[in-house]
Amino acid sequence: MRPIRILTAVPICDGHDSAINTINLELVRNGIEVVYLGYNRSSKAIVRAAIQEDVAAIGISTYNGGHIEFFWEVIQELRELHVEPEMPIFGGGGGTITKEDAEVMHQYGVDRIFFAGTPLAEMVVYVKRLCGGIVRGPYNVSLAGTDRSLSRQLTLAQGSVAGSFRRLGHPGVATNTGRTTKTIGLTGPGGAGKSTLIDELVYRYLRSCHATRRVAVLSHDPSAVSSGALLGDRATMIYSQDDRVFMRSLATLGESGGLGPATGACLELILESGLFDFVLVETVGIGQEAIPFGIESPLVERVVLVMPPDYGSRLQLQKIAMIDVADVIVLNKSDLHGSRTAAAEIESRIGANPNRGAQTLIRAQANRHGDPGVDQLFNLLLSSL
Repeated sequence: MRPIRILTAVPICDGHDSAINTINLELVRNGIEVVYLGYNRSSKAIVRAAIQEDVAAIGISTYNGGHIEFFWEVIQELRELHVEPEMPIFGGGGGTITKEDAEVMHQYGVDRIFFAGTPLAEMVVYVKRLCGGIVRGPYNVSLAGTDRSLSRQLTLAQGSVAGSFRRLGHPGVATNTGRTTKTIGLTGPGGAGKSTLIDELVYRYLRSCHATRRVAVLSHDPSAVSSGALLGDRATMIYSQDDRVFMRSLATLGESGGLGPATGACLELILESGLFDFVLVETVGIGQEAIPFGIESPLVERVVLVMPPDYGSRLQLQKIAMIDVADVIVLNKSDLHGSRTAAAEIESRIGANPNRGAQTLIRAQANRHGDPGVDQLFNLLLSSL
């Protein structure tokens, strides 16, 4: 049975995230998947993410005031899209939301407000009771070809695949449009900057490609021992909040190697939807032995290995299996001490690879806006779009 899946966020003009981070972790420890959108998020961004992630409920934490109006905006956005009955909203705000405010909010559709001092265990029980009995079925055919329909298909695939899917091979073709879709896999150790690099690639795509063209991001986070997961890649992304971007977060559900049991099936559905011109698949942080996208009949068209300069000694570098199979190696955080030495060592390491002629090493600093290394990577991977 799939874990309960909810979205949490902090409203626009509010940077108070200590409380929501504590609540997120408690929910994860109790087997709940939490998609965390981050702070300073608009009502539109919250609703877009909730639809794409196909969550069972939305939790909002606010400390800056304006909560009556903000919660109302979120509910109105949901009602306009006819999803309000399926997606209850709850929240809290310490001493900011009064009991009188909560009564007003309850009357227009907020399911519950938690006040200061509420035990975390009570919140866990509430979420499980609120969302535990929800049964998901496919949407009506009238929604075919929409993000909402696709998001539900992904949910159903996650719940039924149980690890078996056919390999897609090289770049998929969106069957209902005939349009070829590029698929790019990005992997690397935790903290290498994969999410930031993806967001910068998305930014360049949105600026350079026609306004009708769209991109999908399939992002992975590890599951906790309890089967819960904190799916937090959205919180670190800025440009991927755009309407032209479809982003879905997947938990690994105990699978090793960087991907989840339903990754192949979900990628298949995204390609077959015909909604996107390219798809970026991001793994969790991997170890030395992992080759997440495979070698024979790989899951994606091209694979990018993202590495930081501090990978350890040259001996440790020899042990990283992905260096032998990656199409592109990005030495990220190139502003850090030792990056020049790291670049030379990696260049020497791949020089002996049989497929050296097909490999490219790029130095980049993804957290620097307009970085020429990221420009080089974008042109190499996506210039034909």
